[in-house]
Amino acid sequence: MITIRTALRALALAIAGVAVSALVVPAAVSAQPSWPQRNVRFIVPLGPGAGVDIGARLLADRLSARWGKPVVVENRPGGDAIVAITAFIGAHDDHTLLFAPAATFTAHPYLHDRLPYDQADLIPVARVSNTIVAMTAPSSLKVSTFKDLIEEVRARPGRMNWATATGFSDFLFEAYLKNAGLDMSKVPYRDPVQPATDAAEGRIEFYWAAFAIARPHLDGGKLKLLAVSNTVHIPDLPQVPTIAEAGFPALTYDGLVGVFAPREMAADVRERIAADVTAVAADPEIGQRLLTTGQLVSPSGGAEFAAAIDRQRAVVAGIAKDMGIAAAAH
Repeated sequence: MITIRTALRALALAIAGVAVSALVVPAAVSAQPSWPQRNVRFIVPLGPGAGVDIGARLLADRLSARWGKPVVVENRPGGDAIVAITAFIGAHDDHTLLFAPAATFTAHPYLHDRLPYDQADLIPVARVSNTIVAMTAPSSLKVSTFKDLIEEVRARPGRMNWATATGFSDFLFEAYLKNAGLDMSKVPYRDPVQPATDAAEGRIEFYWAAFAIARPHLDGGKLKLLAVSNTVHIPDLPQVPTIAEAGFPALTYDGLVGVFAPREMAADVRERIAADVTAVAADPEIGQRLLTTGQLVSPSGGAEFAAAIDRQRAVVAGIAKDMGIAAAAH
């Protein structure tokens, strides 16, 4: 026979059980790991001293303080950025991010017979800046404008050479030379910083790369700045024309720089990273310091960054179609 005392005791035990459950559930939820749990890596496809490398280190310092974990910059130059990209994808690690200009890989499908990676594995998380892209010639070469340079190339077929820092600018310039019927030799480099020195010494006659790489030689008077390939004037260089103003709009491009995550990274973690990166990049002090490294601050989230990259890919695809170049398999 169930007494009132027995019933009350059973009710008390039931209530206690509910209370314990209520305590256990939040504890289980709060035990879910937060990000980051350990050091974060930024893999950069350019060598030390490049504008992107300087920007990555600048943001890494701020993000380390924000995230409470060190953010380490790892330079992996060479192989037309494929070395860095395969290291990033091959890590299979949500604490390893790619910090890179989109121009290092948007032309890959048309520059290589076969790719060792799928571009769908590069998930745009946040844009940081637009690199100022300088079009230069050695001061020893008697040209003052980009038009002068092209006239010199036309007058000396096969006797002049060039180098660039990214696959996208390679592709643009090769397409331009072919369409214009010009003969100029490309000199490949593993490290995009080295041709700046060679151009300053007159061994390279046209060098197209981030302003930060060329700047020491520009300041030293060994290189001359003919134009920038950006779509807008550079605040600190108001007298320098854009390449479109110089009469060559087909060579226009902005160096879209940002952070990429692996495809397996959780969406909420990507959103957290995007929010923090754009917040840091939007700081006026960061913007001013980025400008001194040759970058125009332009923070945005993943969707806007992805749309800008897609526009760059569309330009490449259009050129490839005109030139009869098929995309590589992977």
